[in-house]
Amino acid sequence: MNRPHTTITAMLDTLTKNYLQGKEEVVRLATIALLAGGHILIEDLPGLGKTTVALALAAATGLSFGRVQCTSDLLPSDITGLSVFNREEGRFTFLPGPVFSNIVLLDEINRAMPRTQSAMLEAMEERRVTVEGVTHALPDPFMVFATQNPSDQSGTFLLPESQLDRFLICTGIGYPPEALEKAIIAGGGIRERISGITPTVGVADLQQARIHVSQDVFLADKLVGYIYELVAATRQHPLLLTGLSTRGAINLAQASRAAAFLAGRDFVAPEDVKGIAIPVCSHRLVLRPGQEATDRRELLRTIIADIALPLV
Repeated sequence: MNRPHTTITAMLDTLTKNYLQGKEEVVRLATIALLAGGHILIEDLPGLGKTTVALALAAATGLSFGRVQCTSDLLPSDITGLSVFNREEGRFTFLPGPVFSNIVLLDEINRAMPRTQSAMLEAMEERRVTVEGVTHALPDPFMVFATQNPSDQSGTFLLPESQLDRFLICTGIGYPPEALEKAIIAGGGIRERISGITPTVGVADLQQARIHVSQDVFLADKLVGYIYELVAATRQHPLLLTGLSTRGAINLAQASRAAAFLAGRDFVAPEDVKGIAIPVCSHRLVLRPGQEATDRRELLRTIIADIALPLV
């Protein structure tokens, strides 16, 4: 078993056994996003631990962390930073915003106005921001960890489709099992304990793991064909106005490689693609007018079920 895999899985074990019990799947998906160089959006009710997962992941990796609490009066410059006049030097100096961190938590992103949400598009896609005509590179690695409340709650704005497409993964957390929730109630929150997490993965370890995922995990031609079949099926479905984009297909391949890596394999299995397809793809589907009540995840499950897994 290679060292990058051992290092990353040891970090996951520490988080899920000691700090984030009951959140194993969302922690795994967040790690897949980090390994694949993507971003993650978690949609669920307030108080279920979305922010705690982001804080714990940043603490365990030792990466720099920036947080933005999104509100309706948040300005793009509150995220990207701004230039201020330095009287001593007689020139403008750029003051970087919280986006200049390895992991950026955009808490309750859909409470920000659409114009402010759009300020993140360049950062998420190009890993840079342009302020007053000057382009500034963001740190590497860079991941946006966004949370949002259900769209039917008051004071929320729908994320534009172009921004949703920039998230590698969209998932939820859900309520913990009864026994675990009772234990959490009895023991209290863990937010104060997170600051005491000792980093077990450094930037060099993470970079090595990401290189291994992108270069050393094999994706067979038959699986490329399977991904294309899935993409094509979404484009032809009568309930969908817009199916998966080419970016979505690329992201599915990237996430499948990262899932295979976490499973300890140097090749992608059909189950890797099938298992990660819903969190990678469902939020990118655009329903036809009049079909807004359709559950996109369930719709995608039926599409996947109709496509035979390849034998590799």
